[in-house]
Amino acid sequence: MTEFVAEFIGTALLILLGNGVVANVVLTGTKGNSSGWIVITTAWALAVFVGVVIAAPFSGAHLNPAVTIALAIAQKFHWVKVPYYILAQLCGAMVGSFLVWVMYKDHFDATDDKGLKAAPFATAPAIRNLKSNLFSEILGTFVLIFVIFYFTNAEMGSDKTPIGLGSLGAIPVAFLVWVIGLALGGTTGYAINPVRDLGPRIIHALIPMKGKGSSDWGYSWVPIVGPIIGATLAALLYLSLNL
Repeated sequence: MTEFVAEFIGTALLILLGNGVVANVVLTGTKGNSSGWIVITTAWALAVFVGVVIAAPFSGAHLNPAVTIALAIAQKFHWVKVPYYILAQLCGAMVGSFLVWVMYKDHFDATDDKGLKAAPFATAPAIRNLKSNLFSEILGTFVLIFVIFYFTNAEMGSDKTPIGLGSLGAIPVAFLVWVIGLALGGTTGYAINPVRDLGPRIIHALIPMKGKGSSDWGYSWVPIVGPIIGATLAALLYLSLNL
């Protein structure tokens, strides 16, 4: 289990479960059809938990280029490793997304709405206004990254003896993603992760899906650029507060 493999598997599981819940909610004939936004945001939070549990001991569980870039800006991660991590994350996102299509293929085929067919792959705005859509992704990612900088390890007593929480240590980031989805996710679907959107969008463009619509590349830059800007701003604010 190398850093690359950990980021790859962690991101693949994140996308498999996260995009999987979207498929379960929006596609025709599924057991979870029309179960709503609470189901989607809850499962995405738990998907983050699963990915972090797997990857954290080996790579730090970035699972997101925005996290990787922000940590590098804050001098908590080596820049030389940034491309290596992002490649692993992108590949993992593509594999996870492909598995969602295989898993739900019958339901994709049974769904007539092209927008619903695309929803389990990439994000799309509720109201298309690129400026406000970009701001939504910037703000959501800013909150994600800034709070992550202030996560602390469990400690006990005045001497701050570390407490090993094992897999439970992944709970805070799951809660964080959950509240971002509930509070800030309604405008764009809260990508807050460039590869979470780009990897599945590439898969959507490549697969031979029945009745497939557009992959909407005209919007695709928003969930890439927005999270990077948000992450950068969060890292710069963190640095300025800790000079």
